[in-house]
Order: sequence, then structure tokens, then C-alpha cells
Amino acid sequence: MGLRVKTLGLRDWRNFEEKSIDFSDGMTILVGPNAVGKTNTVEALQMLTAGSSFRKPKPSQQIREDCESAKIHARLEGDGRVIDVACEVEPTRRRFFRNGKKCVALDLPATLMSVLFNPDDLSFVKRGASYRRDELDGFGRQANAGYAKVLSAYLRSVEQRNRLLKEDYPDLALLDAWDASVALGGATLLAARLRLFERLRTHLREVYGQIAGGEELDCTYVSSLGVDLSGSSRDEICDVFARRLQEERDTDLRRQQTTVGPQRDDVSFTIDGRDARAFGSQGQQRSIVLAWKMAEVALSREVVGEQPLLLLDDVMSELDEKRRNAMTRFVQSGIQTVVTTTNLGYFPDDLLKEAKVVNVVG
Repeated sequence: MGLRVKTLGLRDWRNFEEKSIDFSDGMTILVGPNAVGKTNTVEALQMLTAGSSFRKPKPSQQIREDCESAKIHARLEGDGRVIDVACEVEPTRRRFFRNGKKCVALDLPATLMSVLFNPDDLSFVKRGASYRRDELDGFGRQANAGYAKVLSAYLRSVEQRNRLLKEDYPDLALLDAWDASVALGGATLLAARLRLFERLRTHLREVYGQIAGGEELDCTYVSSLGVDLSGSSRDEICDVFARRLQEERDTDLRRQQTTVGPQRDDVSFTIDGRDARAFGSQGQQRSIVLAWKMAEVALSREVVGEQPLLLLDDVMSELDEKRRNAMTRFVQSGIQTVVTTTNLGYFPDDLLKEAKVVNVVG
């Protein structure tokens, strides 16, 4: 069965003074009107599994008004194991714990990964490239702590190079050194990102075919380096990247920023060979993001060897009946799922009979 979240405790977290919630091994539906704390509960679960929040808040924003600190904690059980995870939040920092011992945020996904789906994700196909990059990197950070370190190191190198580019008279010898650092770090990140992308792509195409029978989805990693990098080694990517940095140096100096590299890449989708962003219907685009999230769940199982926690924050109301049914079939396949809603009418009767329904009051 794998690990499951059994209980969640909140103290001075967001709008909650003190709250404890028990969860089903299957589906738990958090129901209540807007602004009572349903999304705040989902955020707490994400913090204790992914080690981060989709809201990207400052620590002080997660503490209840007029309070000095907050704490969230959860008990995970399964396969004879009991693991307690916690996060203590102070105005300028967060501290994470596993079984009472201090750990870093990156350690938490190795215990239990989570996949979040919220209404903002429904514009996944149409939004800017940074949104799709962030989705890919966010999953990568959970899947492998080394991925997070490589990503962070690369972004710091780009930031340092950009600072040099902004100087009135940049030292070109120093710029050469930063080019070498950025090329190597970027190649390391790209090699890892491309491996992850190809694994997700396999699941994505399969799941989409199940949701939209008769249509063929494909997706492509679009590199700003201007070449197809699939199958390339890190050293080969590094050589290409270094060359492109030299070719774009005048442009970078003029714009005072690094204009090529994985921080500029994108993911594109086609349905039956047609660009899904330009020609896909709203329903098709929502099927893509639904399939993407399901693909993340499937890949999570491969990465950690057990089911992740699936968090669905107020998305059932945004999906039509066909896609709600697809999601319902998916969550009934043994995935622990936490869903928020204002209306139980979006759920079929057979699912409600099996689910645990919790009325949320702030």
C-alpha cells in the first residue's frame, strides 16, 4: 500500500488557531464555503511532502495574524512504518523535522511525494514558458534532491553572469570564466531535465490516449540553444551551450542578461500534429494538463516505489463531466487523494459512499 497521511495537525497556520484532520487511505473530500481554509490545508500537506508551497509565500505569510510562529505536523503510516513529519514556521525561516530530527525541505519528498492540481494549472498550455519550466523543475526537485541542487547552482551562476553583464564596462576575461561555469552547470541541468521529460512524456501520451480516445498527443522539449538535444550527453550539451554563449555575447551585453540556456526553454504540445496552444480547444487543453498530472503520479510511483499523495484543490468544478469522470476513475485506482470543494454535487454517488467527507471550518 505504501505510506499514507493519517493525521494532519495545524497550529496558528494561516487562518487556523488549532486544527486536526484525519484522512482516509483513499479519498478525503474537504468541503466548505470559500475562505474557510480548505486551500490552506492543502498547502500544509504540500509543505510536508514536497517541502514547498505552490503559493511561494514568505514564512511570515503562513503564520496566523498576531501570532509569533506556526507549526504543522503529519503522521504517515504504511507497510509497518510510522513516520512523523513537521514544519515549524517563524517570521523569517522554516524548520523541517522527520521523526523529531531536523532535516532539510529536500529530504521530505523521499518520504512521500505529492502531486498538486489547482485551478491555475488549467491554463498550463496557454501560459508563458516559465510556468511549464517551473512545473517540470518542481517535479524534478521532488523526484531527486540532486536535481534541486543542480538547478539552484545553475540559477546562481546565471545571476552572477547577469550582474557582470549589467556593469558599465564588463571584464571580458571574467565573462569567459562565467561562460564556462554557466555552460557546465546548464548542461548538467539540461541532461537531468531531458531525462525527466522523456519519462514523463511516455506516461503523458498514454494517459491522454485514455482520456481522449482517437486523438494522439505529443510533446516536445524546446531548447533555446536552437538544436535537438535528445540523446545528447552532458559533455555534448556543454559544448553546444558554450558555443551559443559566444555567439550571443553581443546580444547579451546589449540586453544585459543571458538570453540562451535552460532558463529560457519551453515545452510544446501537439494534438494530431497541430499546435495545441494555437489550435486546441479548451477541453483539449484541459485534457493535456489532466494527463500531465496523472503522468506525474505514474512517474512518482517509479521514482519512490509507492503511490504519491494527490492533492486536488477545487478543480472538479472547473472540469466538465467527461474530464471529471476521467479524474474519478483515476483516483479510484488506489491513490490517496485529498480534494477540496464547495459543492459535493460534483462527485458521483458511488465515490461519495467510499470517500471520507470532512467539513472544514476555519
